[in-house]
Amino acid sequence: MKRVFIIHCWSGGPNDDWRPWLKVELEKLGYQVYNLSMPDPHTPVIEKWVSYLEKEVGTPDEETIFVGHSIGCQTILRYLEIIDVKVAGAFFVAGWFDLANMEDEEVKEIARPWIENKIDLEKVKKNLFKSFLFISDNDPFNYFELNKEKFSELGSEIIVLPNAGHITEDDGFKELPILLDKF
Repeated sequence: MKRVFIIHCWSGGPNDDWRPWLKVELEKLGYQVYNLSMPDPHTPVIEKWVSYLEKEVGTPDEETIFVGHSIGCQTILRYLEIIDVKVAGAFFVAGWFDLANMEDEEVKEIARPWIENKIDLEKVKKNLFKSFLFISDNDPFNYFELNKEKFSELGSEIIVLPNAGHITEDDGFKELPILLDKF
């Protein structure tokens, strides 16, 4: 059975934004969906988030799919870097490799390891059959061109959502049918 793991954003949760809607819609299509509640969402730490995802997934396989939002995308990338199995795919929503407009020094300190600890894109690419990046041209936190370029290196199909902000409920996204259409 195809399993889908949804990983929320920094300071987010499984019941925010479009994630509950996506879980229901995927279950209607016969997927087994895990909408995860990541540890310490207000102060995400790479090791904690990746090890939590690793524990929740158990044994990944060619029917395992990931959906991440913002730092959830980073978590997926870092998880894919440590496994030696090709998975069905990944959907990166508002994915990033670098951040802009961080609000204060505390946020910068939390983000620093996520930005400075580079990801082995070749290793990640070997573990993905397919991937998609859903990115907004006016995301207040993203370096739009840089992030498109990095996800292109993975072979991700790039879908630009004009004026979609960080693709959250506050930006008008309680549902995300364009993502569902790619399943």
